[in-house]
Amino acid sequence: MLIADPLFYTVAIPAVLLTGISKGGFAGALGGIGVPLMALAISPVQAAAILLPVLCLMDVVGFHAYFRKWDTANLKIMLPGALLGILAGTLSFGMLSEDAIRILIGTIAVAFTLNNWLGLAAKQAPAGPAVVKGTFWSMVAGLTSFLAHAGGPPVMIYLLPQRIDKVRYVATASAFFLVVNAVKLVPYASLGQLSRDNLTTSLVLAPLVPLGVRLGMWLQDKIDIVWFYRISQICLLVTGLQLMYQGMARLFV
Repeated sequence: MLIADPLFYTVAIPAVLLTGISKGGFAGALGGIGVPLMALAISPVQAAAILLPVLCLMDVVGFHAYFRKWDTANLKIMLPGALLGILAGTLSFGMLSEDAIRILIGTIAVAFTLNNWLGLAAKQAPAGPAVVKGTFWSMVAGLTSFLAHAGGPPVMIYLLPQRIDKVRYVATASAFFLVVNAVKLVPYASLGQLSRDNLTTSLVLAPLVPLGVRLGMWLQDKIDIVWFYRISQICLLVTGLQLMYQGMARLFV
């Protein structure tokens, strides 16, 4: 039956809005915050199941807004790796610890951001699409996205050093997650995660989607490229710290 607990909606509404803003304007930099916020009121597994259809709707809105503005060369590298990551997540469902994965990806995200802030990355020329690097980080993104909808940080780690135009950057991430989340529907359904109760709750939250995504697009349009990357890196750091805290808090209780 539909979740009626007021606490759930107290955390679910900001979770959906923040995720929409992140997807619409900052390439999913704070996308990983949705499941942990909702998990304050329900189990992480159910939170991920409820959020997936909402994410798919966000992807459709974002895809329409950024149609054909993506970087095709990067997507050709990233999508095969992501599919491998989703396959790994499907085969290992129930075997891998979500919290251990959160700690790992959170640590990587924090380390990447600190590396940039310490000036080490500034000494390097902007990177370009790379098959090995892109496949690896996209595979990590596919796995972490499957487990906890936390695929944003690995994608940022691969794309941010390329310093591509902010619209192309967001469009590439939007197209990437459109495919990733659509593919995830199949294993989620086969594993019994898309129950009628979960889907009904997703439908209740759906009206927040266009508001969040459009707000994110508006914010992105108002911010210049320098601040765009600064804010993206701050979001990456916050997401990394939040994932580490969430993982350790649950793992060591």
